[in-house]
Amino acid sequence: MSTPTTTTPGPAAEVELAIGGMTCASCAARVEKKLNRMDGVTATVNYATEKARVTYAGGVRVADLIATVEATGYTAQEPAPPGPEDRQEGPADELRPLRQRLITAVVLSVPVIAMAMVPALQIEFWQWLSLTLAAPVVTYAAWPFHRAAWTNARHGAATMDTLISVGTSAAFLWSLWALFFGTAGTPGMTHPFEFTIARTDGAGNIYLEAAAGVTAFILAGRYFEARSKRKAGAALKALLELGAKDVTVLRGGREVLVPTAELRVGDRFLVRPGEKIATDGRVVEGTSAVDASMLTGESVPVEVGTGDPVTGATLNAGGRLVVEATRIGADTQLARMAKLVEDAQNGKAAAQRLADRISAVFVPVVIGLALATLGFWLGNGAGLTAAFTAAVAVLIIACPCALGLATPTALMVGTGRGAQLGILIKGPEVLETTRRVDTIVLDKTGTVTTGRMTLIGVHTAEGTDERDVLRLAGALEHASEHPIAKAVATGAAERVGTLPTPEDFAGIAGLGVQGVVDGHAVLVGREKLLADWSMRLPAALERARREAEAAGRTAVAVAWDGEARAVLEVADAVKDTSAEAITRLRALGLTPILLTGDNRAVAETVAAEVGIDEVYAEVMPEDKVDVVKRLQAEGRSVAMVGDGVNDAAALAQADLGLAMGTGTDAAIEAGDLTLVRGDLRAAADAIRLSRRTLATIKGNLFWAFAYNVAALPLAAAGLLNPMIAGAAMAFSSVFVVGNSLRLRGFKPAA
Repeated sequence: MSTPTTTTPGPAAEVELAIGGMTCASCAARVEKKLNRMDGVTATVNYATEKARVTYAGGVRVADLIATVEATGYTAQEPAPPGPEDRQEGPADELRPLRQRLITAVVLSVPVIAMAMVPALQIEFWQWLSLTLAAPVVTYAAWPFHRAAWTNARHGAATMDTLISVGTSAAFLWSLWALFFGTAGTPGMTHPFEFTIARTDGAGNIYLEAAAGVTAFILAGRYFEARSKRKAGAALKALLELGAKDVTVLRGGREVLVPTAELRVGDRFLVRPGEKIATDGRVVEGTSAVDASMLTGESVPVEVGTGDPVTGATLNAGGRLVVEATRIGADTQLARMAKLVEDAQNGKAAAQRLADRISAVFVPVVIGLALATLGFWLGNGAGLTAAFTAAVAVLIIACPCALGLATPTALMVGTGRGAQLGILIKGPEVLETTRRVDTIVLDKTGTVTTGRMTLIGVHTAEGTDERDVLRLAGALEHASEHPIAKAVATGAAERVGTLPTPEDFAGIAGLGVQGVVDGHAVLVGREKLLADWSMRLPAALERARREAEAAGRTAVAVAWDGEARAVLEVADAVKDTSAEAITRLRALGLTPILLTGDNRAVAETVAAEVGIDEVYAEVMPEDKVDVVKRLQAEGRSVAMVGDGVNDAAALAQADLGLAMGTGTDAAIEAGDLTLVRGDLRAAADAIRLSRRTLATIKGNLFWAFAYNVAALPLAAAGLLNPMIAGAAMAFSSVFVVGNSLRLRGFKPAA
């Protein structure tokens, strides 16, 4: 995972640092900038994964890198090697402090806001009770905002954290002054329910509800964002868990069950039918069909025998195999794919928050306006109290609680509606990408197609009844474990009903099966199997076989009683909805591309059937990332739809990853959006819903600022009383929530 510290000049080394304390994308940019200023250092920092990938040379040590990050105001350390336990426990531990602050803020803020807004609740010493409840919120619960604001100030930057910290601190400190040195602490003092625009005595006003309410609302938004962001490492956890946990090793003529981690290169291990192959190796005994679709995307099982290579985590679907381990641990194909996923996630720039970009301009303007207001009133002889009242009012009104609601409310309503439609959106950083996407890359197996072998055609010789073919061939294939045999048996049972039981059965490695069904000697398998029994396919059946294989389908010959009777076509069938989905994606301005590890004939047949013009076929799993990178280098914004482990790295690399919920956990976790139903039409709906949600968030942010900006002149003029401040906070929040609720009316395309 990381490179040991070196103290002497030498070739470039690489280290990955876990960065702590970042609160927004601008924090990541600041750390990256500081690291890149070091001689011999090239760094990329990802806010989503909270990691920095650093290449360093020229005598730079890892300790120097960590010191630079810490001097910037953040923490850095070399992460421990990934393990399933670490991946599982980390997110919960990281979220606990934020969750505790949120609960504290919500529980204490609700009565403070209620007392400030409802005169009937303002008992004799209500203002002191409000102070008691609000103090922990503004200090303990809001501490992350204050800390981030201080870090920003040290570097001359301003983000949303700065705006929150300045606004809440101003409201709280002014309230303290008014309570202890002004008239607000007088027993029986109330805030009447009136919106009169007139100059008031600032010494009698407290704004504790604004300070506490803003903190609670924005902490809620941060918590929901953090919960989504912490899933970044789950793709790696899912990949690590794909492999076999235990393996049967042959030692001294005995079978010994050991953990997979104890395997060594050269060990021979047993793989029974239905078991996963423990690690990359070479078959030394036995023959079988290996289902590698999860890793390679190829829908047709691979026939293997003595001397053939096999890949760890693939499934032995046929006979007993003895395999000699050739690669273990980090050298295996599965481990290399996990590394590809991590690299892709690290290199994927997180979308910078809109609120931070606005705050970078808004905060200096507001602080400048507050100082100008203070100077204006002092210069006009209004007195120190009146001048400070107006200046502080500017800071208070500039901190809109609606900012904290703008993103999470739209996201919660949008994701809730998406969940009803079978679309899961991982987080707000996903949404901005959907607007820019112009190319959508589609995996074939399991995405455009069903991902399972299906009987799609029956060609019979003259005088042969199709039902007889299906009944006899289906009965014999039903006794086989081979995936193609299962496809034939399932298809036959669906068309003719109950299948007879074979009176005799034998499997012939690599060729097919033979047996006796209802008194007929039946052969089902490759053409060569029939040739071994001196049988040839008639011209019509031979033509059907050639056409099927030219289209990338598997042709299965059937014979009985010494005569070739039929050819069956087996293939990974295209989903009924795929062609319609491609039409909808084109309507959204997207160019569809088919990407698959299958052979070109299969790929082009599927592409033609669904209406895709551009095809990348025979692409190895690790090369799928390169295809996405090449498209991005051409200036395209790429969305990727996939469902297999072989798609995980490409999903992470793409600007927008859409994972089929019917696929593997690794693909689902690496994607940005998950399509629960496995229906490709949901991809078009997902992009439409994401774009609509993003537009709602932007509208929310506009109105969150607009309400408060409209009240800024009142504050600067010294006309802002607590009820107007509270009303601005309440009305902007109500508008934002109402605007977000409109997303519930989103409907999928008819």
